Amino acid sequence: MPSDLEEPASDQGDSSSRRTLARRALRRRIVAWVSVIVTLALGVAALIVYLGYRHLNGNIRVRDIGGLVGAQPVDLHPGAQNIAVIGDDSRAGTNGQYGNPQVYAAGHSDTLMIVHIAATRKWAEVISIPRDSWVHIPSCDMGGGERSAAEDFKINDAFTLGSTHGDEARGAACTIRAVERNTRLRISHFVVISFAGFKDMVDALDGVDVCTRQPIADAKAKLYLPAGRHVLHGNQALAYVRARYSLGDGSDLGRISRQQAFMSSLASRARSKLYNPISIYRFLDAATKSLTIDSGLGGIGGLYNLASTLKNMPTSKLTFITVPTYPRSLVDPTDTANVMWQQPQTQLIFASLREDVPWQRHPAGTEAATARMSPKPGTTPRTGRTATPQPSPSTTGRTANQNICTS
Repeated sequence: MPSDLEEPASDQGDSSSRRTLARRALRRRIVAWVSVIVTLALGVAALIVYLGYRHLNGNIRVRDIGGLVGAQPVDLHPGAQNIAVIGDDSRAGTNGQYGNPQVYAAGHSDTLMIVHIAATRKWAEVISIPRDSWVHIPSCDMGGGERSAAEDFKINDAFTLGSTHGDEARGAACTIRAVERNTRLRISHFVVISFAGFKDMVDALDGVDVCTRQPIADAKAKLYLPAGRHVLHGNQALAYVRARYSLGDGSDLGRISRQQAFMSSLASRARSKLYNPISIYRFLDAATKSLTIDSGLGGIGGLYNLASTLKNMPTSKLTFITVPTYPRSLVDPTDTANVMWQQPQTQLIFASLREDVPWQRHPAGTEAATARMSPKPGTTPRTGRTATPQPSPSTTGRTANQNICTS
């Protein structure tokens, strides 16, 4: 028979066991509740991501232009990509702030760039083509059963011809036909960025840094800035990249250099906001609303995959290049507005892209080679006078890691 001293010990053991069981039950309930909360949270997050994905994907206008482009040059390096980036200056949707929307319904390619992404994804080059480049524009489908006649004219007219009835995709198709005809470079994809959506992208990033070495007073663009560093927001930023006659030498080449610098600053600003989900979503929302892309590139998923392949590329490996030109007035004295491509420099630039070789490493990209390519004086075909076409001051521009104030 147990003694009186042993009974309390038994009671203590039972009490300890009950407390242990109670703690285990409590832990199980906590784990269960936490699991439910986490599951619900993950479900809500997944739903938000899904709805966000659908929203962004729905913003983008995706078009198949395969039947509009026609026969294309042979693709020597299928792993590489050449993307035509076209800035559409149509005033549709701007409420007349930048000109009559009816007059500018069919936009011009105010900006035209070819983004070459190497097959290795280790480097890329952005080739800016001056909008006033005098080139051959082949016949294009204008929509509405109309077709344009082939012509020799400035390259931004190709987008105007194709978008006669307000169709950006047809404008892109005609631009691609013109680019391929004059460069023998196969264009893989296109991206059209609308005039109206650009300022919203800048505002989503809370502005973009620029540096002005001289005061700007442009009444036409409604842009007034003192010399120095500034953070420009939507309308100011749009005026800054579009202004032409009151900045620098008033040429389109000066504007291209300014646009390249602005793009570098825009990319840096976007990168600085990567850990701010609200800012990045606002930026993506604004960006996707302003885009028309080809079906081969796809929607938001295709753009994400493209960005993913480039995320490890150093900004120092992204180089901006401007096609070298000379005034067309050397060929036709009555034409003081347009430019012609300097040859053979321009041919060699596009040859390097066809060969998927960086311009800096291509023989034509060396200083000695450029000196050897200087044209010899000759008789121009229309004027009968002797002239030596001089190229624009610089072919190779900045890399994307250079500061906005870097010349």
